[in-house]
Amino acid sequence: MTDKPRTAVIAVGGNALSPPAERSTIADQFRHTRASLGPIVDFALDGWRIVVVHGNGPQVGDELVRNEKARSEVAPLPLGVLVAGTAGWIGYMLQQSLENALRKAGSSRDVVTVLTQVEVASDDPALKDPKKFIGHGLSVGRARELRAEGHPVKKDGKGRFRRVVGSPMPLAIHELSTIRSLVDRDTLVIACGGGGIPVYRDPVLGLEGVDAVVDKDLAAAVLARELGAELFMILTDVDAVYAGWGTDQQRVISSMSVSEADRLAREGAFGEGSMAPKVAAAADYVRRTNGRAIITELSKGRAAVQGVGGTEIIP
Repeated sequence: MTDKPRTAVIAVGGNALSPPAERSTIADQFRHTRASLGPIVDFALDGWRIVVVHGNGPQVGDELVRNEKARSEVAPLPLGVLVAGTAGWIGYMLQQSLENALRKAGSSRDVVTVLTQVEVASDDPALKDPKKFIGHGLSVGRARELRAEGHPVKKDGKGRFRRVVGSPMPLAIHELSTIRSLVDRDTLVIACGGGGIPVYRDPVLGLEGVDAVVDKDLAAAVLARELGAELFMILTDVDAVYAGWGTDQQRVISSMSVSEADRLAREGAFGEGSMAPKVAAAADYVRRTNGRAIITELSKGRAAVQGVGGTEIIP
């Protein structure tokens, strides 16, 4: 009797493909993609069924710059369309690179990208109170123009003017049945790119897009939950979750319960960076499923699953 195949949803940040300190060309991003996929290939060779969710922060920021530069020649594209576009071409890079790596390792498993719509509530409070920074820094003049056009602009932590948008909570994965069918066929799936394309249900028109972004880790947690995945892994640029990050008192947290994660989050232990939403996403997944959730650095994913390194959220 064979063991039932295990399913893992693995979230990878957009910075893995376009590092913050680098002005990445597409060739650079292909190179980073190929270099970053080793741990995911290892999981595939170990027999896991895999869904990869990727971020798109740097890439959608570049697309906004292209919109800015070309706005006098062609009509700018709305944010939802930019999310869809980056999900397509980042998915292409991941799909091609994963297939090449699998073939080199002797695996014939298929890889496919599913352009994914993520359902949100049309009355989500985040849509009326935009706080998520997107894009590059703006000049004072352009910030003024964008505000006049109805686009909220605020100063970020470095004092730069940048656009802000709403980041509503993901409620459901619209293409779930398609993704599940592919996973059941042992296909490696790339889904919810950039957190997915946010949509809501209009009573007359049906599905409609919304000018917002969905946090990719929260979307990945919903996908992992709805797929019944045994493992939800968030691969980032630090080896584990730290309390008091960046201070003299910082300490690694190798394991914490859902209640401990909630308490530490309320106390601000994870700072204001990107770690807090990752912990929140992992804790929510464990709370609802009793599955395993691990946060670790990209190259250490396989070791963390084996209990060496990383941070595991436990029921």
